[in-house]
Amino acid sequence: MNINLETLSLALSKQLKKDILSADYKSTPLQGGTVGNVLLVTGNVETTDGEKLPYRIVLKIQKKWERFGDPNSWRREFDLYQSELGTTFTDSIRWPICYHAEINAEESEFQLWLEYIDGITGLDLTGDMIEMAALELGRYQGKLYVEQPTLLQNLPNLSHADLMKETYLHYRSWPVVYDYIRSEDCEFPSHVRQMLIDIDEHADEILERIEKLPLVLCHRDFWITNLIFTDEKIRLIDWDTSGWGYLGEDLAALIADEADIEHMVEYYQRCVPAYYKGFSEYANISHNADDCVYEMILLLFGYRLVEWFLHTEDTNEKTKHVLTLQKIYEMKTSPILG
Repeated sequence: MNINLETLSLALSKQLKKDILSADYKSTPLQGGTVGNVLLVTGNVETTDGEKLPYRIVLKIQKKWERFGDPNSWRREFDLYQSELGTTFTDSIRWPICYHAEINAEESEFQLWLEYIDGITGLDLTGDMIEMAALELGRYQGKLYVEQPTLLQNLPNLSHADLMKETYLHYRSWPVVYDYIRSEDCEFPSHVRQMLIDIDEHADEILERIEKLPLVLCHRDFWITNLIFTDEKIRLIDWDTSGWGYLGEDLAALIADEADIEHMVEYYQRCVPAYYKGFSEYANISHNADDCVYEMILLLFGYRLVEWFLHTEDTNEKTKHVLTLQKIYEMKTSPILG
């Protein structure tokens, strides 16, 4: 794709802390879809003092779209990068540096020029790395929860605390998934079906218990492809769902969202205590909250996995979704380590 050389030079001048005379570039897709694209832009620059330097920078282009229950999420990452949120991070866990951001006049698309993070991500993450991510997340959320810096009250465009609840109720009201697990045609094992039915029957009391937990600043898309492990540190990308949520909510995605199925139960056993250990370094909390992580996983991913199962024709994908539900079932009776 064509890149505006003036904007590229502006971003690179901030990244390299040099005045740029000229720059060439090559762009390679990293990820993206119909409403957004992420490109790795590489090349060489010539500075005004005669230096010739190589560079790597990420360009994220996000188009306007609407998420259920969260209509302004499409531009949230742009808004947050314009805020002071970046000052709350530590070197152990932070987002990529943003060198330049702009949004068009119609507010239908924005661009972020970001630091390129070279590290390990996705299914290549080890159990130790994932446990460390849980620990550092706990520390970060615990620190903010105790210190309550004024800037938290001024953050723009955050998702609201009831988003998890509303998403679950939306799925539960959808006959396609709700009726399927109660039908004779359901292909799930009976104990998996009963697990999903039980969460529905006890949802009110479960949600009431969750709503008594501390409110913390959540990423809300804290899954393995948004985590990059580099130099014993965590870098966290894609902040478009972030907002106020409940203690432990981010662990649901870390453990269950397209995770390493073979190690899901182990990661649950390791990550829950690691997270609470990190949080407890700053705030005293009751460990009876542990059980809520399991229930949050079901609230957030139970019906979603049913949907994915029903909307794929790929046998392997269907098997994967059933196995994921089976692993969630096994977590209920799995002892928390630590």
